[in-house]
Amino acid sequence: MLEEQRVGEILAAVPERRHWRYRPRRVGMVWRSRTFRVAAVCTVLAVCALAILALVRDQTGTEGFLVGLGLAVLPVPLLMAAFRWLDRVDPAPWRNLLFALAWGAFAAALIAILANSFATRWIATTTADPTNADNLGATVIAPVVEESAKAVAILLVFLFRRREFSGIVDGVVIAGFTASGFAFTENILYLGNAFGEDQQAGASGVASMTAATFFVRAVMSPFAHPLFTILTGTGFGLAAASARNRRFRRIALPLLGLVLAMGMHALWNGSASFFGPLAFYAVYAVFMVPLFGVLTWLVIWARRRELRALAAELPGYAAAGWLTPAEPLALASMRARGLARDAARRHHSFDAGAGWGNPYGPGHSPGHAPGTGAVHGPGHGAVAPVGAPVQALPPVQAVAQAQAVAQAQAVAPRKERRKAQAQAKARGKAAARTVAEYESFAMSLASLRRQARLGTAGPDFAARELELLHHLWQRRDVAAPALAYAAQAAGLLRPYPFPPAPVPYWPAPAPAAFPPPHQAYGSYNPYRLPPR
Repeated sequence: MLEEQRVGEILAAVPERRHWRYRPRRVGMVWRSRTFRVAAVCTVLAVCALAILALVRDQTGTEGFLVGLGLAVLPVPLLMAAFRWLDRVDPAPWRNLLFALAWGAFAAALIAILANSFATRWIATTTADPTNADNLGATVIAPVVEESAKAVAILLVFLFRRREFSGIVDGVVIAGFTASGFAFTENILYLGNAFGEDQQAGASGVASMTAATFFVRAVMSPFAHPLFTILTGTGFGLAAASARNRRFRRIALPLLGLVLAMGMHALWNGSASFFGPLAFYAVYAVFMVPLFGVLTWLVIWARRRELRALAAELPGYAAAGWLTPAEPLALASMRARGLARDAARRHHSFDAGAGWGNPYGPGHSPGHAPGTGAVHGPGHGAVAPVGAPVQALPPVQAVAQAQAVAQAQAVAPRKERRKAQAQAKARGKAAARTVAEYESFAMSLASLRRQARLGTAGPDFAARELELLHHLWQRRDVAAPALAYAAQAAGLLRPYPFPPAPVPYWPAPAPAAFPPPHQAYGSYNPYRLPPR
């Protein structure tokens, strides 16, 4: 006891943390700091952005750079929206997508322009044939360098954001954003050079080189670079879906996708460099369009597979009580998901007592202003309190008094009504965001469960599952009613009425043979599908 008392006295004499003279030394903690990693990545991308933009401006001139920048940015929103639409089932975090876009636009483009220029000059010096050097550089060197530089972004996300990279769709989306950024910077260079040639030749309008370059690169083939890199992303996606013990497959599939991307890129560049425009259009029609259709079908099939995984994995959690019976059906339907978000936004934008069928609550009528307790009177937008007595006044005095009352009652509550409307709108947005987060966590839970069933989940499966269930439980009060409503509105639920009570023959059996309905059908669930 004396020794424990002495230890307590020593510990009590230790000063507070802010008065410490000796602090623990953190060995190697700088590299593990998330802030340091984010700052390092942003710094590298910023330096690459300044370098590549300076190089492009040096090659195209200021006017050519600005024209190319204005025209090259046009297809980027279309490409981003297309790939984001493919990723609607389990959306990837925007930080991954923006990193991929920035890497393709700045880092990969800088690596490509420096390596291609060096290789082209070396070939021209060795062979003493500048024209052949340009063709060889575009057909052999450029596909290898560019696809390798773009594949680095997919590899980084695959290694350091492994939990957010689980299948083909994730690989395709990351590859699409990376290639879209790369095509953006490359289009600035090509369009800027074309504008400079038009300035020297005095050409303008539809027949100019700028218009032709824009048509070929931004209208005819905006998906060219994404199409090549998607092959690499598909290889990484298949590797992510493979079991951890299949090491050869997890290494070979990304390499195979990269080789295919290089081959398609070389075929695309070589058709225009060696065989002329006719071969270019032939390759476009015979190879590019069918490949685009096949990859589109593959991505849509993978997305439907994710939805089927939701429908197959989540009913177990519904049986355990974590989810309601209607939620797996609603979460496996994109239409029901959208209905749930809209329903939550509408429902929480009104009073707390409002019902689903009537957003303003049971007391709402066409002439009743929600939350004001007043009805709209006729003429001049006058507003009178409910149940106020009507006094007979001369016409002139009645009009004057009505205008004065309307002005007094309309000016004061106007700010309050606007404030209430803004608060209601904010509540609706927050509710819709909560439902969207719930859907995302449910998709992650189903994907994790499927990985565990296939043997691809990591050793921290139990901790990750509990974390996801915790997130779902925190949002259940808002999301569960919305998803149940959406499942019913989308026609995913069929009514399952009480079975009719048997008609007893005379003489009637003992009362004990016919228990009360709440005992006989105590487990009745109106959302349960009828047995097949």
